[in-house]
Amino acid sequence: MLTVLVDYDSGNLHSAEKAFQRMASEVGGGEVLVSSRPEDVARADRIVLPGDGAFPACRQALDGYGGLFEAIEDAVRIKARPFLGICVGMQMMASWGREYHDTPGFDWIPGEVVRISPADSGLKVPHMGWNDLVIDRPHALLEGIATGDHAYFVHSYHFRVENPQHLLAHADYAGPITAIIGRDTMVGTQFHPEKSQATGLRLIGNFLRWRP
Repeated sequence: MLTVLVDYDSGNLHSAEKAFQRMASEVGGGEVLVSSRPEDVARADRIVLPGDGAFPACRQALDGYGGLFEAIEDAVRIKARPFLGICVGMQMMASWGREYHDTPGFDWIPGEVVRISPADSGLKVPHMGWNDLVIDRPHALLEGIATGDHAYFVHSYHFRVENPQHLLAHADYAGPITAIIGRDTMVGTQFHPEKSQATGLRLIGNFLRWRP
């Protein structure tokens, strides 16, 4: 069993790699590999796509690795391998990103990535720090995770899904903020599970055990 964390120069993957390796050891999740090679993605049993920074820059960076996105899409859309997007890696699953300028996403889950607009003008954007999760619908990724559990967020934009059935959890920041999305063998978190202590480690372990 091989889980590949895709490295396309969009953020430091050290903490994510350590968290996935720890949970793979605990749950019998097999090997964890950080790689930018399309051939590694093609042979992966699970794929994780992190991402830090702006949506357009992350999309451009990913497309700059020849054949990498094509390998991801083939593995996820054709071969139905389990996929986890983290932060901007989750946002790129959308149809469109609206940060700075309109940028096409993967169009795997219909929706758009838009700027957070808290109803309380005193709340800062970016939304940064710990926030409670509110579970919207059950999913294997959320086994052992409940409303009120904490997760660590750092972002100014969030994923507004077209179909409410694709929203697995949200957070309240003077208005709802999408926290977890899912469809078929694809899931994504706006927060960073590798920085979310017990809640994040539980989610990573669930992903490594997931058999869609």
